Amino acid sequence: MVYHDLNSFESINPFTGEKYARFELLKSSELEEVIAKAAEAFRKWRKTSLKERLKHIENLAQLLENESEHYGQIITLEMGKPLKEAVAEVKKCALACRYYIEHSTAHLKGRKVSLEPGRQAEIHYEPTGVVLGIMPWNFPFWQVIRFAIPTLVAGNIVLVKHAPNTPRSALMLQQLFIRAGFPQGVYNNIFIHTSQVENLIAKREITGVSLTGSTRAGRAVAALAGRYLKPSVLELGGSNTLLALPDANITKVADQAVNARFMNAGQSCISAKRILVPAEKYDAYTRELTLRIKKLKTGNPLLADTQIGPLARLDLAELAERQVEESLRAGARLVTGGSRSGTLFAPTLLTDVKPGMAAFDEELFAPVAVLISYRNEKEAVNLANNTSYGLGTAIFTNDIERARKLIPKFQDGAVYINEWIHSDPRLPFGGVKDSGYGRELSKEGLLSFVNIKTVVVNNN
Repeated sequence: MVYHDLNSFESINPFTGEKYARFELLKSSELEEVIAKAAEAFRKWRKTSLKERLKHIENLAQLLENESEHYGQIITLEMGKPLKEAVAEVKKCALACRYYIEHSTAHLKGRKVSLEPGRQAEIHYEPTGVVLGIMPWNFPFWQVIRFAIPTLVAGNIVLVKHAPNTPRSALMLQQLFIRAGFPQGVYNNIFIHTSQVENLIAKREITGVSLTGSTRAGRAVAALAGRYLKPSVLELGGSNTLLALPDANITKVADQAVNARFMNAGQSCISAKRILVPAEKYDAYTRELTLRIKKLKTGNPLLADTQIGPLARLDLAELAERQVEESLRAGARLVTGGSRSGTLFAPTLLTDVKPGMAAFDEELFAPVAVLISYRNEKEAVNLANNTSYGLGTAIFTNDIERARKLIPKFQDGAVYINEWIHSDPRLPFGGVKDSGYGRELSKEGLLSFVNIKTVVVNNN
């Protein structure tokens, strides 16, 4: 089954294979026109008061809340996540809007710094121009909103190159911004080929780039951004650890682990891709996880009782199958699952996984739980850090102080204690190492693409 070709964006239902629409890429002349209109829009938008910008965002939040079922269905039909998860994604977008409505005034407020007598300094936050967002398919609304809203609030203009397999979601977002009253040229969806990205980043009008995607894509964009001296934010892959300390409640950890691993069929950068448990409780965790995983219902994502939908594309399912097979040949044990039918991948549990296996070393973007044992705390930390990624670790324990002492030892952008990692508009989100750099959301995300201008006034 072919999901899209290089010359178009195609919307294809990954569960049925039905093709909904095909969209041609912009010609160079058409892209130039979009850039010119965006640059013109910036000259006006940057002068628009923050109060006026936030009024449009309030309108957008209302639309997202009121029509979440409609847009959730579009997401489900296009990339396969269960409908209830898709609806929750749209509602979360409204939460991000409301966070910035409430806090942007304080976040963007300049500050004064007293120097020597007669000298005063001020710090101003000013927009920079047109910011390019290169967005993924796994959360086709949320990833765009968490980039676009703070960028627009700061007074910038947004260009969005969405994933080739989620064009209907991309167009729906464009329409939502129009319906919310944003002026023409402020939010711009563009269907372009990857080969067009370099010329776009090189444009004088483009003042920054934000990418959510693979580490490979991140390296390419970072190189381009560096070549043309444009600031960039990269939210890339992850191989997050769920670490159960010996005193953790096995039942609670198993519940959290299944939720953290199998949401969106495991297609999430913050998914619990490696579950570390003490060796003396390994068999107990294996039993508890197996019971829960076997109960997960896979199938039509539009049905209310479906918990695992299809993977978003056939090639992704084939890649996961290869990673599982390679791990089994290297000595991993298949406890349950492991089979594939088209884009449907059975919820899977692998045990006896060790460094050097694909299931340990690579990012498994599929409904595959990986259980790993450790003998002591030092080994657990080493295993958690034994990855090129650095997005997050979650520690489960009854001893909070013990967990707090471990926090500095993990090479990650986030450490959660007794709950799984998730993005929250109130908190900065991002990683280190191959998981990227920069932060989205909260105040840090709002200031990612602003000119932090220093002003000094000498009254002497």
